Amino acid sequence: MSAPAPSHRDIDPDRMIACPACDALLVDRDVAMGDTASCPRCGTVIEAPRPLAMTRIIMLALAALILMIAAVFFPFLELGAAGMVRRSSLLDTVMAFATGLTAPLTIAMAALIVILPVTRFLTLLYVLGPMAFGWRPARHAAGAFRLAEALRPWAMAEVFIVGVAVALVKVAGLAHVSLGPAFWAFVALVIVTVLKDNFMSRVTVWKTLDARRTS
Repeated sequence: MSAPAPSHRDIDPDRMIACPACDALLVDRDVAMGDTASCPRCGTVIEAPRPLAMTRIIMLALAALILMIAAVFFPFLELGAAGMVRRSSLLDTVMAFATGLTAPLTIAMAALIVILPVTRFLTLLYVLGPMAFGWRPARHAAGAFRLAEALRPWAMAEVFIVGVAVALVKVAGLAHVSLGPAFWAFVALVIVTVLKDNFMSRVTVWKTLDARRTS
């Protein structure tokens, strides 16, 4: 378990970590597989190594990539009103508003709900793939994982699906709405992404990167 840092001045700064929630300085200690290290001040989980964690994260990232492809190219919604039926996918939406004054908004939407999440999935595969096979980390793996962590707050697939749900409530009274396979693929994508992020112990990944680079 992590413990509060001693007050004496001889402590090795390389053995200290900060709680991501309350910034309390803690002494980094080895955590056994299956155990959990938490912050004694706020209770935030600092490290929770699990058996086959990298393999499971890789499988979830691959599943998320497949679901993203389905969410982008398959029909997302079908609207029917006054005898007219319109089917559209996310790609159709992006292309329809990719010109004119709405182009910046469309580019931002595509980046936040498609490009950035896909970049995170690919980056995690690049970082964790070699280590899952017991190999040394790939070149620039530390920088790639740092990029994945920096993109995490900006990958807003879950915000998009909430916005779509709110919009459907508004539109349901004006037209007949049918949900396409891409909608359910996107819902599954959000669930897989949440599971992946909650399952991943970031401190453990950093420790594994450092250990494999020096071995």
